[in-house]
Amino acid sequence: MSTPTGTARRPEIDTSDPLRTILRIDGWSTAVFGVVVLAAARSLSGPLGLPTAWSVPFGVAMLGGAAALGLIAGYPRILVRHVAFVVAGNALSCVALLVLAFADVIPLTGFGVAFMLVGALVVAVYAGLEFAGLRRLAAR
Repeated sequence: MSTPTGTARRPEIDTSDPLRTILRIDGWSTAVFGVVVLAAARSLSGPLGLPTAWSVPFGVAMLGGAAALGLIAGYPRILVRHVAFVVAGNALSCVALLVLAFADVIPLTGFGVAFMLVGALVVAVYAGLEFAGLRRLAAR
């Protein structure tokens, strides 16, 4: 038994869905930021106080997260558990950035602390928007 090639259709993806849009924006901004952190790891080390040994894993993790966000946003049907995982990941990232900003784990400069706080704020906004989308998705 065989299926003729070229007859299978890909399921339609609703690109107007606000949750899908925010997942894509989160994914792209995470990817861009990951590339910047990797490419400028040495030059940002001085102004931020963020050692290169920390910047590189951050950048790699961000690229991995961006890839996951892109995959989730690209599914024809977004699953509740995937969005719950994204919300949890963003919430944990927010907490981790706050801990790094205030716990003196690494010798951040004042600009480095501000950098971490802005990052925590951005991640918290994404988590909030995605949580709102998750609630709407779960209600369907």
